[in-house]
Amino acid sequence: MWEAEKAKVLQAALEIKKNGLVSLSGGNVSMRVGEDRYLVTPSGMLYENMTPEDVCVIDGQGRLVEGTRKPSSDASALLYMFDHMPKIHAIIHTHQPWATAAGFDTDELPEFLVTVIDACHAPVKVAPFTPSSAIGMGVLATEYAGDALAVILKHHGVLAYGANLDEALFSAIYLEEAAKTYVLARAMGCGIPQLDPALIAQEKAGWQTYGQ
Repeated sequence: MWEAEKAKVLQAALEIKKNGLVSLSGGNVSMRVGEDRYLVTPSGMLYENMTPEDVCVIDGQGRLVEGTRKPSSDASALLYMFDHMPKIHAIIHTHQPWATAAGFDTDELPEFLVTVIDACHAPVKVAPFTPSSAIGMGVLATEYAGDALAVILKHHGVLAYGANLDEALFSAIYLEEAAKTYVLARAMGCGIPQLDPALIAQEKAGWQTYGQ
């Protein structure tokens, strides 16, 4: 079941790899597809070697209900987020280097660039470290999410999410672009100028019709 959705999950996984947000088999992509049913990429498998059939279907307890691969080891954290953030239907977890680096310098990436304003919707907070495969990663991401569509995980990477896979993908990729700008500006000794809230609101309004 959900063959078209599995193909979209794989496409998103290949896109984050192409954009340098993960290496080898790092990170994962997951998607809510029905009542107590979720798609998630398998554990430890190179994205280039995957087919849609390799994408796992799990239930709300993380049990495999369709497929032959082992689901991502982060499944418990992802399911916690889906359960406690009902408006999101897709999550992308990456190890993206620029955003992770920015997380060592600040507790919150501000709305200083159009990409953060447009794709992340709010300043992106930095959550404390939790080990990989621990449900705490999802607990802290939910706690630190605020109004943004991403959370930076200190010493780890990023969780980006949204109402659909496109929204999660835009958040992850544009966050990395913004974080690179942030790190380069800080390396040059620059402060990060704050934008007028009225201009931020104007930028957000323009994004509502982007691509339409």
